[in-house]
Amino acid sequence: MSAVETTAKADHAIVTIANVSKFFGPLKALNNVSLAIEPGTVQCIIGPSGSGKSTLLRCINQLEKIDQGAIRVDGELIGYRRVGDELHELTDPEVARQRLVTGMVFQRFNLFNHMTALQNIIEGPLTVLKRPRKEIVAEAMALLERVGLAEKRDSYPSELSGGQQQRIAIARALAMKPKLMLFDEPTSALDPELVGEVLNVMRDLAASGMTMIVVTHELGFAREVAGDVVFMDKGELVEQGPPQTVLVAPKQARTRDFIAAVLK
Repeated sequence: MSAVETTAKADHAIVTIANVSKFFGPLKALNNVSLAIEPGTVQCIIGPSGSGKSTLLRCINQLEKIDQGAIRVDGELIGYRRVGDELHELTDPEVARQRLVTGMVFQRFNLFNHMTALQNIIEGPLTVLKRPRKEIVAEAMALLERVGLAEKRDSYPSELSGGQQQRIAIARALAMKPKLMLFDEPTSALDPELVGEVLNVMRDLAASGMTMIVVTHELGFAREVAGDVVFMDKGELVEQGPPQTVLVAPKQARTRDFIAAVLK
């Protein structure tokens, strides 16, 4: 992608990551990463364990603070307020407000074990957004229908399979009406036969125009759904482009080696 194309993409982006670095002690988890994601697109991020993929998602959602660079989400600088030439860290309530723009689905489902599927979904809109219970219950039931689990509304997490729990976790994130969905290897903790049901929900989301950033090892899904694929290694963005390039005919030897290893 040329400099002109990159600038044009950043101008219309819902997420702009500019020269971001993140350290954990001596470890440089992210090294000068820049990326722009346009509204309504699916950005897939692939790479080996420890390459910085999940750290990047956590920085976007402000679960980790960046050490260098800047991230903008929906046009707003996250984590900081600029006053003249100085940056001031946002307060916890201000960070919580910014975080409402994004929904995040983790490897582990993180459902509240003492709540039913329906209760898990309505908890955020009820306690955080202070919305009327009758209204959000109707919306939650529509979300349960959307993920194919309307009949499980009164089931507790312990009564659900891993795939069902992950679909509830997706519905819970969607209940907050985010503009951006972040998926951190959402199928990696699932038995192989349950992966498809979660990917089908994600395909439906992508088809509906939801902006998504997906960290995944499911290369077939990325090839089918992604508008753009990034390969990361050792905290750096090694290769980026459309899936037919990065996944089918990658230019970098490291990308080729990784894809060959995953497809074995």
